[in-house]
Amino acid sequence: MSNNDTGSPFAPHTPDETAFMLDAIGADSEEDLFDIPEEVLFEGEFDIPQQSEQSVIAETDALLDRNADLTEFLGRGHYDHYVPSWVDHLADRSEFLTSYTQYQPEVAQGFLQALFEYQSMLVELTGLPVANCSMYDAATALGEAATLADRVRQTTGKTVLVPELLHDNRRAVLENYVAGTDLTVESYPMDDGNVDLNTLEQRMNEDIALLYAETPTVRGTIEEHLEEIGDLAHAHDALFCLGSDIVALALLQEPASVGVDVVVGEAGSLGLPMSYGMGLGLFACREAFLRQVPGRLVGVSEDATERRAYTLTLQTREQHIRRERATSNICTNQAWVALRTAMCVASLGPDGLLDLANDCVRSARELAARLDAIDGIDAPIHDRHHFREFVVRTDRKAAEIAAALEEHGFAVHAIDDHMLQVCTTETNAAARDEFVETLEVIA
Repeated sequence: MSNNDTGSPFAPHTPDETAFMLDAIGADSEEDLFDIPEEVLFEGEFDIPQQSEQSVIAETDALLDRNADLTEFLGRGHYDHYVPSWVDHLADRSEFLTSYTQYQPEVAQGFLQALFEYQSMLVELTGLPVANCSMYDAATALGEAATLADRVRQTTGKTVLVPELLHDNRRAVLENYVAGTDLTVESYPMDDGNVDLNTLEQRMNEDIALLYAETPTVRGTIEEHLEEIGDLAHAHDALFCLGSDIVALALLQEPASVGVDVVVGEAGSLGLPMSYGMGLGLFACREAFLRQVPGRLVGVSEDATERRAYTLTLQTREQHIRRERATSNICTNQAWVALRTAMCVASLGPDGLLDLANDCVRSARELAARLDAIDGIDAPIHDRHHFREFVVRTDRKAAEIAAALEEHGFAVHAIDDHMLQVCTTETNAAARDEFVETLEVIA
């Protein structure tokens, strides 16, 4: 069938087929199928010229070719780890790619099992018994943790306390989340990249509903006093929320063992390429909050023949229950992204995931030592253990160095007048020597 037969290369229906379907349902036109209020009805033209599939692909390729071809040493919440090619091939199978929400368990057992396995992986990594796969990203997961704390806390506290070095975008999303509640967001100071325990202790009071800390932090430092932070939170009847990511959790302290109530963070660092937008929010919590978890949970039961069966057990979104009883209006379907993450974790296995996490510590330490040997560079500026990334102090203006590096094909973050942040994983390992040599010349 040619494009002229359908009027569009993407629509498989001829005018005769469309007329037949409209007649079958008793409608005069496609417009009759929609009830759009006059005040929002668009009656203009989009002025989008009709093109063939080949033309659209060529135009898109030309647009993408305008992107700079840079080797990224970027981090600060977005991390690039190798995704095996078989993940793309399996995840792109139609039964996964075209599956939306698995409302009909009788036809979605395979996908539901994969999601259950993903939740089980988070449970093992965090030590917390409840995990879901319905968060957009780390920022929205933090926002949901804050509103969860507001729902479950019995006292009148309305303050969410976060580190002063929290990523600006993550804080902005959190502020947006609490805008419709009585919650307010305040920050506590840091000491050499980590929590300033003494000042935090003075800041804590009965008004704190949620205390949030991160490991690794936005600057890559590994928090050394999680247990003490948890004790401070619980001494003031506040929930302790920890931000981390799925690779770091394989190596660092188990959150449940240090009193963490809720774990949030980024799980898409495994399974997704660098996208700076598309993510997968990690969310796990204590069993006491089971019915307060936003999104959906996949559970396991038995069918009529006593065989193991999977289903959506709890669906506390307002799409499923009365709005006044809903925990959240989040309506994402991150299932396909969670599937990819589960595939990557399963392919690595416990030992492989631990090896990857150890490499994130070792590689950051070794690269920082090489940069520290360069005149005009002090690395890392924080006297801490680091995971993937670290901050560098520069004699020359950081923005000038970042711009010069970009001209040589490298991308780094300039986070202050004289501070760069450098992130390294296995995906840019082959470029480390050239990166160091380039920085020696331009620093």
